[in-house]
Amino acid sequence: MRLLITGSNGLLGQKLVALLHGNPEVDLLATSRGENKLATVFPEVNFRNMDITKAEDVNRVFAEFKPTHVINTAAQTNVDICETEREAAFELNVTSVQNLVKACEQYNTHLTHVSTDFIFDGEAGPYNEDAKPNPVNYYGETKLAAEEVVQKATCPWAIARTVLVIGTAHDYGRSNIILWVKNSLEAGKTIPVVNDQLRTPTLAEDLALGCWLIAEKNATGIFNISGEELLTPYQMAHQVADHFRLDKAFIQETDGSKFVQPAKRPPRTGFIIEKAKKELGYKPHTFKESIGIIAGQLPT
Repeated sequence: MRLLITGSNGLLGQKLVALLHGNPEVDLLATSRGENKLATVFPEVNFRNMDITKAEDVNRVFAEFKPTHVINTAAQTNVDICETEREAAFELNVTSVQNLVKACEQYNTHLTHVSTDFIFDGEAGPYNEDAKPNPVNYYGETKLAAEEVVQKATCPWAIARTVLVIGTAHDYGRSNIILWVKNSLEAGKTIPVVNDQLRTPTLAEDLALGCWLIAEKNATGIFNISGEELLTPYQMAHQVADHFRLDKAFIQETDGSKFVQPAKRPPRTGFIIEKAKKELGYKPHTFKESIGIIAGQLPT
């Protein structure tokens, strides 16, 4: 297998490189915009600078590497930035997918594209793969548009939908709910945490494995790849406090109406993952286990 990963500098991209870099059956090419953040961590992994919003960049790398499989992890996933910077969001989340699909069709490359629970309105979660999308923000609109591009592709394709990805990565600036709660409580800060949004949080390592299982099995169609437990952020925060033995009195229960954000959030999403469990052998960690894994990756 000749596997090309887009967005290798991001959280999921880094986890895929970590998972596959030593696999003798995989000729791996990591690609991202900008310098290779993993150059010192995995110096043996081939890397190309590739801006997937530019068709000429994509075509150049495909012509050089001729991938049999692509896992597309690159996207603008900041929901509020998508709402306020729509043109850039469309370019990264939709135009780039159009470029990848055209290249994959030319080389008959198997494409695994990563999508999101935010294509749904959150009125009837958790959702299975056949649920009808109805996004409530521009991020969800771009991700749904990208799914529609992929579903019309003439190359073999799969869509891996996921929810609230958590994890740590090398030289990665963004935080997650586990680190936010831990750092805030350690500093003695009172934190407002919502109790009226439901998600099935997903460990980044689990999502990477799910994407790999799809590619390895040449699976096609839509797969929900997430955690299995439906939790509110308030419940997640309590589990984090318990793990690190921190004072839960600083966790203030609130609801989404108290926050002013550019983008609306769907209230109840989450996924039913029976299809991925049955067809791929996918089995995610519990949220409690995920906290322990992330805790073990933190600098001491």
